[in-house]
Amino acid sequence: MAVKVLVVDDSGFFRRRVSEILSADSNIQVVGTATNGKEAIDQALALKPDVITMDYEMPMMDGITAVRHIMQRCPTPVLMFSSLTHEGARVTLDALDAGAVDFLPKNFEDISRNPEKVKQLLCEKILSISRSNRRVSTYAAPTPVAAPAPTPAPSSLGSYGSNAPVRPAPAPLPTRTHAAAPSSPAPKRKAYKLVAIGTSTGGPVALQRVLTQLPANFPAPIVLVQHMPAAFTKAFAERLDKLCRISVKEAEDGDILRPGLALLAPGGKQMMIDGRGAVKILPGDERLNYKPCVDITFGSAAKTYGDKVLAVVLTGMGADGREGARLLKQGGSSIWAQDEASCVIYGMPMAIVKAELADAVYGLDDIGRHLVEACI
Repeated sequence: MAVKVLVVDDSGFFRRRVSEILSADSNIQVVGTATNGKEAIDQALALKPDVITMDYEMPMMDGITAVRHIMQRCPTPVLMFSSLTHEGARVTLDALDAGAVDFLPKNFEDISRNPEKVKQLLCEKILSISRSNRRVSTYAAPTPVAAPAPTPAPSSLGSYGSNAPVRPAPAPLPTRTHAAAPSSPAPKRKAYKLVAIGTSTGGPVALQRVLTQLPANFPAPIVLVQHMPAAFTKAFAERLDKLCRISVKEAEDGDILRPGLALLAPGGKQMMIDGRGAVKILPGDERLNYKPCVDITFGSAAKTYGDKVLAVVLTGMGADGREGARLLKQGGSSIWAQDEASCVIYGMPMAIVKAELADAVYGLDDIGRHLVEACI
């Protein structure tokens, strides 16, 4: 059965072009279009599409507000279109917090210049997110709850002290309508020299949920690999830094790993770890599908730290991270995977589990707490 898609955009050109691209795929059926957020909500309720493509800047009601209403009234996987600017990144991250599953850059030049590449990428995204957990999820509006007072920390552990601002409650994440599989036992404590986290689709919200549970005095350095364009990672790091008690920054070549600091791999590049405890930022190799690539960062961590790495693979399409995790496992390090029930896309964690590399499988809301238990 074809995947039913609702296309939402105030640009008549873009609506027609996206509809033409999707309709050319026999596995996809465009069931309707809308020109603003209000129409999108009405059409979503009437047509019950499997996926919605959504612009963010529209008259009457913007895309983010529309996503929030749709998630409350008829949860549906939403693919956002965004501009490749810092402001576009900020708005896209807000949309993901509101419940959108994934995003694509809205680039008219690419549509004209590389129509086949755009068609392939768009159709692959639509088909993949149609199988996401958004379809079987229920959503509730977040209840504002003040976070516990941040733990005072020495200046070497980050920029937040006892006067750090209280972070808002994290955005709601999907709750499966069926019972989740039993979780692994609580981890044993170990003197880890590095926590490495890799993720893709669904990762921005998942990382926010995990990292906001860590205290300012978290004793291990952290590296983060999120599949994301170059224009987005700086804005994402800034967002996490404001929400978390640890410090978060986009990694730069030569940055030193230290406790209480999370370094986010810059989009379009690769991040490796050297023997001095510093990160190396390298140009993105065109032969690699992912820039940044979890396998590359995990592999370099295995070479540098042996059995002293705790690696976590979160929600995402594909299998990036599996081979890097294999190298870490061979060196004696520990590997955790997010469970299927709490993933937006159960791809990357599934690859870890199927390869029998996972030492533990945890629900998303348990991972932050278990990181604290394992490392402190």
